[in-house]
Amino acid sequence: MGEIVVIRHGQTEWSAAGRHTSTTDLDLTAAGEDGARSLARALANRAFVAVVSSPRHRARRTAELAGLIVTEIDNDIAEWDYGTYEGRTSAEIRAEAPDWDLWRDGCPEGESPQQVTIRMDRFIAKLRPMLVLGDVAVVSHGHASRSLAARWLEQPLTFGAHLTLGTATVSVLGHEHDAPSLRLWNAPPA
Repeated sequence: MGEIVVIRHGQTEWSAAGRHTSTTDLDLTAAGEDGARSLARALANRAFVAVVSSPRHRARRTAELAGLIVTEIDNDIAEWDYGTYEGRTSAEIRAEAPDWDLWRDGCPEGESPQQVTIRMDRFIAKLRPMLVLGDVAVVSHGHASRSLAARWLEQPLTFGAHLTLGTATVSVLGHEHDAPSLRLWNAPPA
């Protein structure tokens, strides 16, 4: 059984500032492009049966700079829809809603945790036949990748809150004695 190699996109202006970014399609910063290029070294010894990317430009550009050829674009691995919280920091949101928690509450006019759970479970179901053939690279976003990991590990989506994930990092989801496992998490490029 292959592994899922989860790649978070390189830095954007908004990710550097801690602003929630889902549908706003930003370019990578110069540092983000450098980070994406450096991923090529971390991925050099891997062969992928598929490279699945979020449709967002920042994910597709990261894949390109990392030397990957995207074989499939999938909306199920796009970032959470932040709705009215798009472009805002957690501190700004909590100034108005002090008890807000993305993992529990979701976003007004955006996605709920239940909706994200459904799409991550659907995405994992699509990956399983590919994993029989080998490793699959998934180029995505911070909260989406953390959600993917939580569901891969058969945990509630809220588990994703405990998985810090930086930009231009590599993580690996696999198996240990047939049980889903977290093989590597939040590793910067070597």
